[in-house]
Amino acid sequence: MYNKKPNNSVDILDLFNENKLVKICAPMVRYSKLQFRSLVREYGCDLCYTPMILADSICLSDKARNNEFTTNLKDSPLVVQFAANTVHDFVGASYMVSPYCNGVDLNCGCPQRWAKQMGIGCSLLDKPELIADLISQCRNKITKPFTVSVKLRILKDIKKTIEICKRLEKAGASYISVHARTPSQHTGDINLEALKLIVENVDCPVVGNGGIKNLEDCINLQAETKCKGVMVANSLLANPTLFTGSQSTTEECVQKWLDICYNSTLNTISYSNCDPSVTPVIPECPPNLTFQCFHHHLVFMLEKLLPRSKRRIFNNLQSFKDVLLFLYEHFGISLQRYDLNKFENSKILDLDYNNREEVYLKLKRNSVMNSSLVENVSNDYSYENSNGKFFKSKLVDDTDSIEYDL
Repeated sequence: MYNKKPNNSVDILDLFNENKLVKICAPMVRYSKLQFRSLVREYGCDLCYTPMILADSICLSDKARNNEFTTNLKDSPLVVQFAANTVHDFVGASYMVSPYCNGVDLNCGCPQRWAKQMGIGCSLLDKPELIADLISQCRNKITKPFTVSVKLRILKDIKKTIEICKRLEKAGASYISVHARTPSQHTGDINLEALKLIVENVDCPVVGNGGIKNLEDCINLQAETKCKGVMVANSLLANPTLFTGSQSTTEECVQKWLDICYNSTLNTISYSNCDPSVTPVIPECPPNLTFQCFHHHLVFMLEKLLPRSKRRIFNNLQSFKDVLLFLYEHFGISLQRYDLNKFENSKILDLDYNNREEVYLKLKRNSVMNSSLVENVSNDYSYENSNGKFFKSKLVDDTDSIEYDL
């Protein structure tokens, strides 16, 4: 059954005009999904991104739409980030999701080898005319206040980076997010001077990204570069309360994560049939939630709440039951059901894409490019089947910080 829509009338540009500093949850493969977005919105996050989604998979596959993009009535303002290198994929996918978000973003920063081989992510920086065309055609197809933005990395030649940003602004980019490292840089200090020069040379809002550890870093980055917003990735995973000024995850935050995850597995019928006298549990194969997502986030959040010996035990747990038992024994917290009003506003919506594929089909007919990103990537890379370097580091050597921002 089709639900009412989330509030997609919010103008993201109003955030930049009304707030001194816009605090943003970055697009993170595997991690910036609905449940995590719901959590960080509780702690001062002004704007959330979805994980990077392959645009043509949204256009071609009902399964991909259901798996890769979920939302609820409270999930706003929201930007859906796409990886694409053709007009029909980017504009088609953007048009499909536009009733359920406040803007879309083109990924021009992913440095992964498979992305470069497919001609998406940071490889697009070699084709600024293509990026501009994607932005321009998307901007012309979907009316404002819907935003169309770009997230990119810088080039070694900063003048060339500035030229690209100017070209994107002229093409109609609502704002630009800049990960101030080159595609070959994965760690280390970001290039503050480059970010500052970009801000000075474009009129649209610029968001700074890279190397943020806490709220003080956010404030300092804005002070040094005059960027209008700050986007945070892996530090927000370790501490979803970062934007409040808290230095580490709180037990209250862990409790909220449990409640969000549990209630997101329910629909109206299952919620109505819940017995209040029975202790809530998460089944081992719940809808709309993977154990990987549930557990990995807790691994990051509990890093400073548990001693090393306990972390190693927790990080290797393999079931919802074992995780919930561990949390109850060590923190005395357990799952809580929402009241009816809160549940209705937080339940996952059934999205209606009826007739919205027509734009994609029309654009594709007019295009000379007929390659499929899904066919190219499906045999080489799977977001859900891979733990990712950031998570694996917690199991192997428990390092403190690994940049995980695609």
